[in-house]
Amino acid sequence: MASDTVVEISNVWKIFGARAEDALRAVRDRGLTKAQVLSEFNAVVGVADVSLSVNRGEIFCIMGLSGSGKSTLVRHFNRLLEPTDGKIKIQGTDVMALGPRELQRFRNQKIGMVFQNFALMPHRSVLDNVAMPLEIRKVPKNERMRQAAAILDIVELGAWGAKFAHELSGGMQQRVGLARALAANPDVLLMDEPFSALDPLIRRQLQDEFIRLSKILKKTTIFITHDLDEAVRIGDRIAIMRDGKMVQMGTAEDIVMDPADDYVADFVAGISRLKVVHAHAVMQPIETHVAAHGPIPADAARVASEETLSTLITMAIDDGNPIIVQSDGKDLGIITRADLLRTVIEGTEVS
Repeated sequence: MASDTVVEISNVWKIFGARAEDALRAVRDRGLTKAQVLSEFNAVVGVADVSLSVNRGEIFCIMGLSGSGKSTLVRHFNRLLEPTDGKIKIQGTDVMALGPRELQRFRNQKIGMVFQNFALMPHRSVLDNVAMPLEIRKVPKNERMRQAAAILDIVELGAWGAKFAHELSGGMQQRVGLARALAANPDVLLMDEPFSALDPLIRRQLQDEFIRLSKILKKTTIFITHDLDEAVRIGDRIAIMRDGKMVQMGTAEDIVMDPADDYVADFVAGISRLKVVHAHAVMQPIETHVAAHGPIPADAARVASEETLSTLITMAIDDGNPIIVQSDGKDLGIITRADLLRTVIEGTEVS
């Protein structure tokens, strides 16, 4: 496993039902569909042969519609659900090989989890709620309270430590839930649709807050969502699931510009490309442009390969000259107004 890979799962299956093992053999031997497995074995395929890896400090979003298997999958990383088959490694530890006590210790020390349900203890103060993972770890009271208070300050709730959950808004309660997950300083953060129960404005504010915290704490995060806009805003990479299977993985730009199939294409049809698509995905070879249109004007603007489509369009409005795309001071390609217009209208990568 590469040194920068924190989470790696291989060929994970989860089939629910009394005959799960028989159903899995039938799927492998006879290629049964999900519907056929249900009919023949009275079993449900929740996760089907999923493999993925997550790098250190990465926010990896797993998304899909209800029933796609995304929330089932995330519960395998810390074995809240036992897979029917497959391998799970976190920081090189074979999670499947851990006994009950080892697994409990591993969860408490290595993994933090934030659910859609805030799950705060109503009889405990905010500070006590945040300190709970440290209490389980038997950290002395003064030290755990100090660490909990420090995390509350990071999520900007330092003044609310003495309050109880019912005295906080939904958005504030979710920030307490996030603080609790962070208090034990886990290596991996699992977030299962943490903001989906909140009002749109509060949800966006918490997305911004999470992005800010991620830049500070650099936690390796697996983030579950059914909202593609949220995945695009938050994720370094996105995986789209359907019927328990992984349909496509990549950056938001990869998925928007080159959807794997009609299902993904429909999924991303409503996403604005302005902040997702970058210059390197739009550019054409300089030689091709020169052959067709002649020399490039000496005063042509130059941009970095990661410049967004939104900025490129603004530049093209003010200047009709082509735009040179660069990386590390070297010219990589060229973008014309026609390239930009074609990308906006068709959503296809220009070659």
